Amino acid sequence: MANTRSGRPRDERIDSAVRAATVDLLNEVGYAALTLEAVAVRAGTSKPALRRRWRGRQHLVVDALAATVGTSPTPDTGCTHCDLIAGIQTLTEAFTTKIGRRVLPALVADLADDPELAETFLNRYFHPRRATTAEALRRGIERGDLSPDTDIDLLLDMLASTTYYRVLFGHLPVTEGLAKQVVETILAGVATPHWRNHHH
Repeated sequence: MANTRSGRPRDERIDSAVRAATVDLLNEVGYAALTLEAVAVRAGTSKPALRRRWRGRQHLVVDALAATVGTSPTPDTGCTHCDLIAGIQTLTEAFTTKIGRRVLPALVADLADDPELAETFLNRYFHPRRATTAEALRRGIERGDLSPDTDIDLLLDMLASTTYYRVLFGHLPVTEGLAKQVVETILAGVATPHWRNHHH
């Protein structure tokens, strides 16, 4: 999580340059070899400037991941399955890049040993993304597409877990059509007859 110390207003241009430099370097050298010094040089700033903004390398990576993958991925188009596919598709797009394959497994390992970093990851990246998809599911219930007794938390886990599972273990590829396949498979189990009649 970025630091919130008082003082001069933050220069968002520096923040943007640092995030972009972090993503570039993650793609080039991977997570383990990433250093604040290299990010500072690439961004045209200094290591102390990074230290004032982020508590460490891992926190910077979480911030860059949130900026890259996005924290509000699921739109409101009036179409339940379209919204869910769009939201999950952002994971597919992110994790078919080097940054996804090379960063997420190593970062998750660090979360296990650093409760503060884990909290930052959840609050900065995980929960905001999850909340927008939860809203899409609630809209689906309201418009009659999903069963009113749908377990939203369980459904959220099921929607995203296939992508995360494949990224973490690498046993199968994260394909372009995976998001659509996952959403349609899940909706076949929880959608109402109204939704099935309209879309099939």
